[in-house]
Amino acid sequence: MTARPHGRPRGALEQEVLGCLATAGRPLTPGEVLAGLGGQLAYTTVMTTLSRLHAKGAVNRRLSGRGFAYELPGGPADAEASMTAHRMLQLLQGGHDRAGVLSRFVADLSPEDEELLSALLADDPRTGHGGPEASGDEPPPGGPLPRTGR
Repeated sequence: MTARPHGRPRGALEQEVLGCLATAGRPLTPGEVLAGLGGQLAYTTVMTTLSRLHAKGAVNRRLSGRGFAYELPGGPADAEASMTAHRMLQLLQGGHDRAGVLSRFVADLSPEDEELLSALLADDPRTGHGGPEASGDEPPPGGPLPRTGR
């Protein structure tokens, strides 16, 4: 990781905030997160970090008084998965050749990850299919993902 100008590696503060929320096991206000982190940061820094984590889908928030309280939607692993998926989506949306990028991504997957992706797509409620267990051994719409010749 590259050191930031203030000595903190990129993403470290987000990880610390997520850790604080995970340790608490309950929704926390920004002030409670600030106290949990030792109180050495500016309140606005903690607020900005929580807002960005919410925008990435890594934390949920609910009204608490005149502000918000933040919590992990399903634990630290889910928060990390949400942030990674958000970064992947940003990269995909920033390019011009979505089909080419997705095709290359699938081609570079390991056979195990390719099977997992196929199963996830088959179980996706947006496709109207319930996966192999719900519909016999039917492949997902358009058939299974093509093998990549590895």
